[in-house]
Amino acid sequence: QVQLEESGGGSVQAGGSLTLSCVASGYIYSLNCIGWFRQAPGKEREAVATVNLRGGATFSVDSAKGRFTASQDRAKNTWYLQMSALKPEDTAMYFCAARRAFCDSAYVQSEFNYWGQGTQVTVAL
Repeated sequence: QVQLEESGGGSVQAGGSLTLSCVASGYIYSLNCIGWFRQAPGKEREAVATVNLRGGATFSVDSAKGRFTASQDRAKNTWYLQMSALKPEDTAMYFCAARRAFCDSAYVQSEFNYWGQGTQVTVAL
């Protein structure tokens, strides 16, 4: 089994920055892909990015490209989502997820085997 825990959310002004962390524990050696998702109030959860074992990220949300980056510290079993130039539309509950299969371009949520409980990001005007 794998457990995931997100942290680093908070409230910031537009244009500010936040770094989210996702710590994995358990049988993490079976994992081949980390996903970042977000869900705004009243909207469906959407994929933000996937991260492979090398730390390479593919961003699925066009508005995040150039503003968000992903990194990892495998020694700490931790993945990071660095967000800059934040906009009000970035306001959402952010989740990290993981799956045994390799990353693909579909970002199907049901294919991710493990999920964290989320961390709230609020961006004010």
